[in-house]
Amino acid sequence: MTNDKPSAPNLKSEILNLKLTSMAQGGEALGRDDKGRVVFVPYALAGEQVVVEIVAEKKGYARARLVEVIASSPARIAPRCPHFSLPLSKTGEGQGMGVGCGGCHWQHIAYAAQLRFKTEVVREQFARIGKIADALVRDAMGMIDPWRYRNNAQFRPDDAGRLCFRALESHDLVPIRECHILHPLLGEMFRALEFEGADFVEVMLRAGTRTGQKLVLLEGRDDAPPEISVDEPVSIVYRTPRGETISLVGKDALHEELRGRVFRVSPQSFFQVNTPMAETLIELVERFLAPRPSDILLDAFGGVGTFGLSLASLVARVIEIEDAASAVNDAKANAIDLPNVEFQRGKVEAILPHLKSKIDLVVIDPPRAGIAARALDALIAHAPRVIAYVSCDPATLARDARRVIESGYRLTDVQPVDLFPQTAHIESVSRFERD
Repeated sequence: MTNDKPSAPNLKSEILNLKLTSMAQGGEALGRDDKGRVVFVPYALAGEQVVVEIVAEKKGYARARLVEVIASSPARIAPRCPHFSLPLSKTGEGQGMGVGCGGCHWQHIAYAAQLRFKTEVVREQFARIGKIADALVRDAMGMIDPWRYRNNAQFRPDDAGRLCFRALESHDLVPIRECHILHPLLGEMFRALEFEGADFVEVMLRAGTRTGQKLVLLEGRDDAPPEISVDEPVSIVYRTPRGETISLVGKDALHEELRGRVFRVSPQSFFQVNTPMAETLIELVERFLAPRPSDILLDAFGGVGTFGLSLASLVARVIEIEDAASAVNDAKANAIDLPNVEFQRGKVEAILPHLKSKIDLVVIDPPRAGIAARALDALIAHAPRVIAYVSCDPATLARDARRVIESGYRLTDVQPVDLFPQTAHIESVSRFERD
């Protein structure tokens, strides 16, 4: 369940009976003890009455492991995957939940409730961090089938060559026998590949779920690539400790299709893990921006061109900013038929303050840390008509939203999108309009 250690040696075990009131960002349930202290409990649900053991004391809050569910939530269900949790009885620690593989957080929650909790988390983050209590956060958009969606996954081989995930909040490796969120193409590779006797730091599996293409990225410990033999129709790429990539079998990249456009994706380039819901993100961005033929669109953190290239035919010009060399090379290849797209390679905070072009529309898809203050100031200075902010972290989104609103924009819409069913990760698209 958790590997947090008590804050002092020989700390006497503290057992509490708690009523859990809500779900926190990160996926844990939250309650308060009789002293008013906030307690976070993994694998529990809002609304449950539970017995917990405190495992970590922090300033102003504590973390606990779930010992017993006294009154369960109607949303609690049996996990589909045997790796999701392990019984603690093996270690003599009672009947609670144990360490899972770390890949999923919420398999014990019915999917409709997962969507409800994600919506509530986004609303809470806007109210608490952004001080925007009236943010129009719509109900999270989910999947018809919330399983078998991941088009890429990273594994760590153990000493026996078994592919492993890391345990929740731990560096411990959990050998994986089955995974129910992997796309079937990844499942085929997972079952077919054998790594006994091999010594790799990491193994990444990627697939083009619309094209049927499969790729394996092997991260090695030696500059000399290994000898590889395969019987499967799969491309294999080796990455040296210096970051050099060497194609061993097949092609050095794969292709995926989004809304009829084919995207080249190199092994190290970012691409959304959920292909059908990535299309939903594009559709939302297009609707929120409402592009006009005369518009100049800025695509910041543009990656392989997912948003900018998808909208290029609707505007006069697209400017993409991206720092990763592999992604820029992919985006240029993906834009070969689009003469109105230009690329600026570098960090957004370094390029945007010096960009001279007029900007009408912006789509920005930053990493989990959000937008650097310098980049956000430069973005606001360009005074675009509409900003579509694609976020994978509600906390940094709420923080950045406060700054954008204070600069003269209205937050008109926030739409959570569930790219990561069975996990606590939350994607969303927000629309800001200049007053």
